Amino acid sequence: MSDGVSLTNHLLVAMPTLADPEFSRSVTLVCEHSLDKGALGIVINKPLSMTLGEIFEQMDITATPPQLGDRQVLRGGPVHRDRGFVVHRSGGEWGSSHRVSEHIQITTSRDVLEAMARGEGPEDAFIALGYAGWEAGQLEREMRDNAWLSLPVNDEILFHTPFENRWQAVWQHLGVDVGRMSHVAGHA
Repeated sequence: MSDGVSLTNHLLVAMPTLADPEFSRSVTLVCEHSLDKGALGIVINKPLSMTLGEIFEQMDITATPPQLGDRQVLRGGPVHRDRGFVVHRSGGEWGSSHRVSEHIQITTSRDVLEAMARGEGPEDAFIALGYAGWEAGQLEREMRDNAWLSLPVNDEILFHTPFENRWQAVWQHLGVDVGRMSHVAGHA
């Protein structure tokens, strides 16, 4: 919680000064956040060289709409990079889903990928490998250190903006010319 408010269903946007190569210029969907347990998020703007077709092949799933296999897969974070997460609009009954909000779910079960391969899965969806995690109090400290800015999830950015444009799109959405931001921050 940042100042006692949960950041679940928010986007964390890396400040221009965040130098960590894992998170530099990243946008992260916060899937869970609580003061006592910390936070879990999926980075939503760092494409891998891997495609969904390669994941289907590894899992022995045949995609009926073959162009589905061309979709890029994202690097969701540095933790458990071998685990896949499907970020999608709410709806459908899947074996293992976590509801982020009324409109967003994260599903980790094979059935959602099989449904997508048949053209029956969620329309607005993308796949990420791995996740970002913060221990209790860590995200709050990083926010106080001005590593991150948070804002409520924006559907257009989450589901319709090309991955590589999402960081800049957040700043444009906020009306901020990121190139003019000071690299020095203070607290009152």
